[in-house]
Order: sequence, then structure tokens, then C-alpha cells
Amino acid sequence: MKYTRLTKEQLEELHQEFINFLATQSITADEWNTLKTEKPAVAEQEIDVFSDLVWEGVLNQASYLENISPSHMYLFHLGEDQMKLIAVKILKEGIDITTKEGFAWLRDNYSTEEVEILTANKAYSDDRNGDKFALLQQGSNITKGQLFQWFDAMMS
Repeated sequence: MKYTRLTKEQLEELHQEFINFLATQSITADEWNTLKTEKPAVAEQEIDVFSDLVWEGVLNQASYLENISPSHMYLFHLGEDQMKLIAVKILKEGIDITTKEGFAWLRDNYSTEEVEILTANKAYSDDRNGDKFALLQQGSNITKGQLFQWFDAMMS
């Protein structure tokens, strides 16, 4: 398995897609029920393969990631050949940008000496989706990129 197995909740959300996946494997509903009881290891393998397929699709579509903590913000744009990072660090004590008030403070003070903004570009390794998945494993979330685009425009 290349990524992680989908959770029970995620599998339930993708129930119809999983049925379609089993159909492409020529596995009927009856055969699936038999597999689960008589060959659970094979059933687990099918779930793992399906999970990897879902992750590949999600990662191929992901264009932006965000990882936000009380005093740091890591915003990623996932381009074709490289990823671009905008890193924001709050230098003022007592500001928590995960709160509404703290984020408002950041919006008003992003260009002051109390906020440090760095940018970087990094080429992907041979496993582009693996690089993206590693960022998700570290706490990033897939987004539409509004924050990245806002900071990118402010720095231009």
C-alpha cells in the first residue's frame, strides 16, 4: 500500500465508487461478502488498492495545501514541476492566527516587522504525489488556495 487506508467513514462516503471498483475487478456483491468472511486478507488487499486509487485521484487534483498553527502558516501551491511555499511566522507574543482575532491581527499587520514571510520553491522528487501526501501526513489540508493567492498578490 502506497498511502494509507481510507477510514471506515471515508469508505462509507465512497460506497458507490467502491462498488464500481469491485465491478471492474469482476467481484459481485455475493463474492465480496464471501471474501470478507472466508478470505479477509484478500478483502483487505482490495480495500488497500481502492484506497490508493482514491488517494492518487485526490493528490492529482490537489493544487493548494495549508498547514496553520498558532504562530506559523505554511501555504503551498502545487505546480506541475515544483511546489511553491509561502511561510508566515508571527514574531509577536500572544498572537494566535488560528483564532478569528489573531487572523484579523495578521491581516492588518502582515507587512510589519512582527510578521516574517519567506518564500521557497522545491522540485518534486521522483514521486510527486508521495511528496504531496507527506505534507498531508504532516498536518496540511487541501484547500482552494485563497490564502496562498492573497499572500502571493500582496508580495508582488
